[in-house]
Amino acid sequence: MDISTQSLGADLEERSVGADQALDDALHPIFAKMPSSVSFNKLRKRLLRQVRQAIEDFGMLKGQKRWLIGVSGGKDSYSLLALLMDLQWRGLLPVELVACNLDQGQPNFPKHVLPDYLTSIGVRHRIEYRDTYSIVKEKVPAGGTYCALCSRLRRGNLYRIAREEGCDALVLGHHREDILETFFMNFFHGGRLASMPAKLLNDDGDLMVLRPLAYAAEDDLAKFAAAMEFPIIPCDLCGSQDGLERNAMKAMLADIERRMPGRKDTMLRALGHVNPSHLLDPKLFDFQSLFAEPKA
Repeated sequence: MDISTQSLGADLEERSVGADQALDDALHPIFAKMPSSVSFNKLRKRLLRQVRQAIEDFGMLKGQKRWLIGVSGGKDSYSLLALLMDLQWRGLLPVELVACNLDQGQPNFPKHVLPDYLTSIGVRHRIEYRDTYSIVKEKVPAGGTYCALCSRLRRGNLYRIAREEGCDALVLGHHREDILETFFMNFFHGGRLASMPAKLLNDDGDLMVLRPLAYAAEDDLAKFAAAMEFPIIPCDLCGSQDGLERNAMKAMLADIERRMPGRKDTMLRALGHVNPSHLLDPKLFDFQSLFAEPKA
């Protein structure tokens, strides 16, 4: 099959035959205040189906009992939490969920928003304060980008919290666009073919990092978050910087999708259909032992 003409959406639909049988119109209480809408129900089911497929494709439930869900206050992590709570409520996600926000000491951060919201939806949660903001501002030179250091400090703290909470995995809200943007950043600037994996074992080998939104489109998550009226908290650190490499990748991908609709899905499919013998890495394929049999 020519993968360039096969969309990810159709592929997931084919692999999820019967999946909607468990995604009926009964609603988790988190959706109780939502107005009845055919379009929203289709969007909700599509996202749930994509999350379930990612969990299945990458074996995210193997040996898992408790997940720490990183909740930043952005649209993606709010959506991730709501979708996982829905699947758990339906008996399709047999793990305990613990939501966690790392308050990094950013100026004007509304400290009450996340505790109030997480309490209102009845999810177990932990709010942790660590002033990594000051460290990033101090260490990164003028004109530098904050993302790399900020991410490392945040990830280290989340690993620690996951261990303290007895969790098997740290679960993050990275989506399709995050994965593609990371791939092209590594491609153009790092000289390597690598992206964000949907499932990763941390360096210490004691925690999994999971990304159940790997198949979900950012536009869908934005629509979902807007309909749910999540109390979004903007980022005043990396979100305040212009000219970031990731922004350039986002603009490039948006332009490609505008000119050739469906290319994002095709590119994501390509990341799951790798042929090492058609690349240039002798560590992945034994080119030295490749030879033609002499003719008789």
